[in-house]
Amino acid sequence: MEMETSTSNNSSNNNRVPLSEVVADCVKRWFKDTLKDAKAGDVNMQILVGQMYYSGYGVPRDAQKGRVWITRASRTRSSVWKVSDKHPGYNASDSDSDELKGDS
Repeated sequence: MEMETSTSNNSSNNNRVPLSEVVADCVKRWFKDTLKDAKAGDVNMQILVGQMYYSGYGVPRDAQKGRVWITRASRTRSSVWKVSDKHPGYNASDSDSDELKGDS
């Protein structure tokens, strides 16, 4: 009986999905969820979608679409342009606080 169990475990191991594919799928789903919230008017998600488009994170790289989303977010918060070319997740308020530190 142990032989059968070990054989079935080996066959399931052969069907493993590479980690890179799992991560890529997660990133794509994160983009889709973020886009949904951005379209609903969430400014933070609009910034994130813009960053994702600029960097090609979870979506094909498209600077024009990135600018569109950053422009939309900038109508509410002008500081977003400071982070438009940053990696996804870099917050506009982070750059504001960095700027204040530099002035002191």
